[in-house]
Amino acid sequence: MIRILYSPKFLKQYKKLPSVIKDLVEKQQDRFVTNPFEPSLKTHKLHGAYHGFYAFSVSYSYRIIFEFVDGNTVFLHAVGKHDIYE
Repeated sequence: MIRILYSPKFLKQYKKLPSVIKDLVEKQQDRFVTNPFEPSLKTHKLHGAYHGFYAFSVSYSYRIIFEFVDGNTVFLHAVGKHDIYE
């Protein structure tokens, strides 16, 4: 099972999300800790400025950017729409 650490930026962005999206974040995190590469998460490597980071889908519009700290720990950096990549 994956252990999750949260950046201050992630926590700040999470607080501003609509309630329905917060519920989806929690639901997807539950899936993520069991299997970070479950197909419904659409987990993928990022490129360019985010080389070394990954993202997974919360919904069609919302994503979470993260990185693997080690084999059992991930660090969630950001959550939001596609503008989180900017």
